[in-house]
Amino acid sequence: MPALQQFHTWLLKSQQQIPPKTALGKAINYTLEYWPELSKYTDKGEWPIDNNAAENAIRPFVIGRKNWLFSNSQRGAKASATLYGLIETAKANGKEPYSYLSWLFEKLPSTDLQNIESLMPWNMPE
Repeated sequence: MPALQQFHTWLLKSQQQIPPKTALGKAINYTLEYWPELSKYTDKGEWPIDNNAAENAIRPFVIGRKNWLFSNSQRGAKASATLYGLIETAKANGKEPYSYLSWLFEKLPSTDLQNIESLMPWNMPE
């Protein structure tokens, strides 16, 4: 990636010219310290440049965590995590969460645990 290489070259050059205690100097040093992680996405074309999808998935739960005080026990926390996981898995697979959960709770009692894969959102009929 030419632009990424140019940026890296600029960082290395600027590191020698910018005092390290300035805000820009700190930013340059931080970026160079984490350069391998920053540029890792270029190793494989299917890797995203950022983790926005994961950040956006957990944001509603972080914002609303004070609303979930019933999770003050291990059972409550496990139940919450399970439900949130089901909802986010449904969303990640293009399913509307309420529809998926309705379908899931309808099918779950008659599904053999050996066939649990059949209950995943990607197996839900349109």
